[in-house]
Amino acid sequence: MLDRLYASDGQTLGELCGHLEMTRQSVTQHLGVLEEAQLVTVRWRGREKLHFINPVPLQGVYARWIRKFERPRLEALHDLKRSLEGDGS
Repeated sequence: MLDRLYASDGQTLGELCGHLEMTRQSVTQHLGVLEEAQLVTVRWRGREKLHFINPVPLQGVYARWIRKFERPRLEALHDLKRSLEGDGS
C-alpha cells in the first residue's frame, strides 16, 4: 500500500482498492493501522478522503535503525575495493 502511495500520492480508497488484490474492507483496515502509526496522513477534498505518505516517521526509522546496519556494509565494500585495487593505504 505504501508503494502504491509512493507511486501516486494522494489516492482515494477507491483508487487504492483498484490496484490492490484486497477487499475494500481490508484496505480500509490497513489504512487505519497506517494512519494510527502516522505513516499515512489524510486530507479531505470535498467528500473525498485522500491518503498521503507521511515521510517523517519513515525517516526516523531509517535514522534510528536502518542506518546502523549500512555503515558496516559500506565499510566492508570500501575495504574490498581497496584490497582489489591493491591500495594498502
